[in-house]
Amino acid sequence: MSEPTPYQLLEVDEDASFDEVQEARARLAEQYSGDKKRLESIEVAYDAILMDRLRQRQEGKIKVPERIRFPERLTAAPPSFTPSAPSGSPAWLQRLIDTPSRSDILWPAGVYAGLGGLSIYPAANDSLLQLTLAIGVGSCLYFLNRKEQKFGRAVLLTVGGLVIGLVLGGLLGPLLSTAFITTEKFIALFTFLILWLVSGFLR
Repeated sequence: MSEPTPYQLLEVDEDASFDEVQEARARLAEQYSGDKKRLESIEVAYDAILMDRLRQRQEGKIKVPERIRFPERLTAAPPSFTPSAPSGSPAWLQRLIDTPSRSDILWPAGVYAGLGGLSIYPAANDSLLQLTLAIGVGSCLYFLNRKEQKFGRAVLLTVGGLVIGLVLGGLLGPLLSTAFITTEKFIALFTFLILWLVSGFLR
């Protein structure tokens, strides 16, 4: 009695499709899961069929389906994705700079424009300038804290903006002050400008 062929061992016809061969192998492996010798013969038969199919393909005796030869034709094209260009600025700076909404710009601008108008009022004295600066600092603190709810960071940024405004305003004031605006009033206006930039464009 002749030995069974690999096809007979897997219980499939010789013209069975590749899917049918795989299904037969899986079914038999499950059926004889406790029989180690039978499982080995199933694997040997499966390998033999694969080798036979490869030889037939090389000899041009079988035609490989399109879905196997060119699987990339069936896969959907990945969605077009254009990565954003990496920013040259460091990460800490990207976390610090805000992209403000219109209200984040206009509300502080209105507040500081009003404070600036009070500070350059002809009858404004040193007490009024100090009051407007205090209101400006408080406003900056409020606008910054409203964005991120981080009071400590808001205090640091506000104090930094105040110092920069006073120092730069003090340096530029004597050069740009005129008969219409005194050095003190120029310093106040310049400080309001810096506080507006800090409250609007930082977070």
